[in-house]
Amino acid sequence: MTRSRLIAGRLATFLASLLTASVVIFCLVNLLPGDVATVILGDQADAESLAALRAQLGLDRPLVVRYLEWMGDMLTGNFGTSVGTGQSVVGMIAPKLGVTLWLVGLGMMLAIAVAVPVGMVAALRRRRWSGALMSALSQLGMAVPAFLAGILLVVLFAVELHWLPANGYTPLSSNPVEWARHLVLPVLSLALVQASVLTRYVRSAFIEVLGEDWFRTARSVGWTTRNAMVRHGLRNAALSVVTVLGLQLATLFVGAIVVESVFALPGLGRLLLGAVQQRELVLVQAIVMILVALVLVINTLVDLSYMAIDPRLRSTEGEAR
Repeated sequence: MTRSRLIAGRLATFLASLLTASVVIFCLVNLLPGDVATVILGDQADAESLAALRAQLGLDRPLVVRYLEWMGDMLTGNFGTSVGTGQSVVGMIAPKLGVTLWLVGLGMMLAIAVAVPVGMVAALRRRRWSGALMSALSQLGMAVPAFLAGILLVVLFAVELHWLPANGYTPLSSNPVEWARHLVLPVLSLALVQASVLTRYVRSAFIEVLGEDWFRTARSVGWTTRNAMVRHGLRNAALSVVTVLGLQLATLFVGAIVVESVFALPGLGRLLLGAVQQRELVLVQAIVMILVALVLVINTLVDLSYMAIDPRLRSTEGEAR
């Protein structure tokens, strides 16, 4: 099977998953208890006013019709209008999404930069005290929630040392230095926990590599353990590590929602929590759909990266089909 057909298959799976997710999200959001019209007009509103507002919002139409209209609008880039503010949903989400993407992206890059070398060294020194210490620290880091790590970092670096701001956000275009200072603690909160998780998986992947025949052959012909690990071990361990990266990126978006609340960042997570509290169903649907789409994109890229890392998978899939 050619690479183009494999890529087309992955993209078809992505589109089918996205369509299924849209149905589930729309149904779950619209089946939530409560009434948008009552939230807007209040509990004292009369039945006629409530009925008129429901008709104005299109809530009196069948669920299938409303779903098809919602999907049609999304395909044209129209996510609707906020009932409470009258603003375009796209205009409300766009700046918030940028904050969340910076937080998640920088957090994951820092986690990878720490986890890969630490995990590799922990595997190489697994029978020494230093390797055992690295494993113990990573296990401890996995037990600490991101919000608790954030609070501890605030107490240390903002309250005690006064080095960094405890909360707030400055746009990158406004002041790059202040933008970076406000993101240091939130990014560290996410990265420390994720680096601990990734370190465990990286260590396991490299320990498995150390037991392979090809690795022992490389050592027998005069290669040092470090050279064999760097030149060939990284590629062979990459499949397992990339799989975990895909899963952890998805969980990072969930963690970002909590971290944004701790540090008062104007990101997508805080916008979602506010929309849920105010029964802004149009806004909730759009935000959840965007988050699900991002996770599906990540998973698709992970699947495609397998073929780049190990070309044997292309031939294996071709023979299987």
